[in-house]
Amino acid sequence: MNTTTSAQFRPGEGTSYEAAPDTSVDEGTRAVRRILSRAGTAVAGDTPSQPWPGQDGDQLDRAERQALRRVGGLSTELEDVTEVEYRQLRLERVALAGIWSGGTAENAEISLRELAALAETAGSAVVDGVLQRRDHPDPGTFLGRGKADELHSIVASSGVDTVICDGELSPSQRRGLEDVVKVKVIDRTALILDIFAQHAKSREGKAQVELAQYEYLLPRLRGWGESMSRQAGGRVAGGAGIGSRGPGETKIELDRRRIRTRMAKLRRDIKEMRKARVTQRDFRRRNAVPAVAIVGYTNAGKSSLLNRITGAGVLVENALFATLDPTIRRAVTPEGREFTLTDTVGFVRQLPHQLVEAFRSTLEEVTDADLLVHVVDGSHPDPESQLIAVRQVLADIGALDRPELVVVNKADAADPDVVARLVRRESALAVSAWSGEGIDELLRIFDERLPRPDVDVDVLVPYSRGDIVSRLHEQGEILLEEHLGDGTRVKARVKPALAAELTGFAAIS
Repeated sequence: MNTTTSAQFRPGEGTSYEAAPDTSVDEGTRAVRRILSRAGTAVAGDTPSQPWPGQDGDQLDRAERQALRRVGGLSTELEDVTEVEYRQLRLERVALAGIWSGGTAENAEISLRELAALAETAGSAVVDGVLQRRDHPDPGTFLGRGKADELHSIVASSGVDTVICDGELSPSQRRGLEDVVKVKVIDRTALILDIFAQHAKSREGKAQVELAQYEYLLPRLRGWGESMSRQAGGRVAGGAGIGSRGPGETKIELDRRRIRTRMAKLRRDIKEMRKARVTQRDFRRRNAVPAVAIVGYTNAGKSSLLNRITGAGVLVENALFATLDPTIRRAVTPEGREFTLTDTVGFVRQLPHQLVEAFRSTLEEVTDADLLVHVVDGSHPDPESQLIAVRQVLADIGALDRPELVVVNKADAADPDVVARLVRRESALAVSAWSGEGIDELLRIFDERLPRPDVDVDVLVPYSRGDIVSRLHEQGEILLEEHLGDGTRVKARVKPALAAELTGFAAIS
């Protein structure tokens, strides 16, 4: 069954689909209409009546990112030469294309709605879309040929610049659909990579995203015009020098070799940058500081939770993949135990495997954590699917064996029945990073579930070695402390590494 809609969306309006209810249309058309009616909400931010809580800091990164966004309703055509310096570019207009091949209509709508949110986060306006019921994507054009022709009509009538497909396209599918709709066609993977490229700020993050982009691009290179058969020799072959190739090299072969050379350099750079992260992690291990990693679906509220607990002030935004670079902060449990809390990149359905591989060094913070706080958005229409998607990525990086605590965030905005269901099924804790609900209970659970020192020591520390007493307080659990004539006697429970260092200070019974 083929379904489509030609509803028009005017960027900048909250509910923009203006049409009387039509009982004759099918579920796919109604799903697209519902998605269009909510267009623009993914990056709308918060209203002035809901200021950001104090623990989120000044949010300077958020203001900077929004200042760079393009705006709707403005033309790129110059009317006056004085506009050159001051004009803003209009939002790129996109149409969505989805395949409903299995599951319920609600699941298909949720997936396409998420694609719309990704498109808005990337800096575009969703103006139309199609959702087609098919058992399998067409091997030539993703959509069926008839549906692709209908999409071409929508593109032409709506002034669409780009078509975004809800899935990963093969090179032949992308070319085939482009030939029909006559505009740029990208897939879900390319869209996510573009968002990562926009949001990466650290040197390591930029290198990881660039590597993922090249891994995606390499099998999709194609020549234009005569470039497929154009041969290059001598110095024009990318500066590789004499002996770097055979008798002749086509343009596309040259591009591929350049990309492979660049990828090799990026991998070396990322490996070097990883050393600093490993050194810092080893230092924390030596000092017996427990590690907690926050994982979860994108936009589930992981950064808000970090800010609520530690006051880190990291970027919080109502957009997908607002956080790419991990943030590590120290925190303290109610019993006074120190631990590190790490905010990690969010996951998503069909997360590109190129990104998982490129970010593997960053995700090591997850695989080495003593406890994973799995944050799920309780207000999402299908939170169980978020849990499944995140656990699939955790399996890919080898972190499923880590102790996990499921935390249902946004409990103040979620359906109480949904929250109760998740709490019951997952033995979860309901919290709200916005209001602070459940945060004290979360810290109490950290006290219970983080690893504790397990070696009992009884030492007499000379008064000249106050540093040893200080370390016992920081890294162990003090059971008894008394001041004697020869020094400070301490009975404590510590980690094996520290116990080995204290063998020379054994107390005399």
